[in-house]
Amino acid sequence: PPGVVATSYGPAGQPLRNDDVFYTGKDASGAFVATIPASLTIDRKLLERGQQDFTIYCAPCHGALGDGNGITKQYGMGATPTYHDERLRQIADGDIYNTITHGKNNMLSYADKLKPEDRWAVVAYVRALQRAQAGTVADVPEVNKAELGIK
Repeated sequence: PPGVVATSYGPAGQPLRNDDVFYTGKDASGAFVATIPASLTIDRKLLERGQQDFTIYCAPCHGALGDGNGITKQYGMGATPTYHDERLRQIADGDIYNTITHGKNNMLSYADKLKPEDRWAVVAYVRALQRAQAGTVADVPEVNKAELGIK
């Protein structure tokens, strides 16, 4: 109605969804965004939240390392992609977010289990797993090389 300002969306306590990138992983043109939205700070807290959710919801299929060797593989429940495949290293963060939200192929949606900010935390953690597997000495900041015995 005229003169009314929306203050919430859906059930009480849910925020107004006025940031399409944050809630869809896509920009105004409908393309997946390359990186996690700037409204989120990628820090230890976000990565720990992503690790916790990944361990609960993703690791059974994708494995603790994101290598596709989760417990479901031992039971013959199909091949699960490794996040360390070059194709998945190159896809946009918004594409990973979209897959968590809507599912893809044999993977079901996790939108009913993970809030949008938690989905982005999982995306950040997946990127950390990828980086951990492909890291090089050049990735280590100069200030940390001495404490690791790297010259």
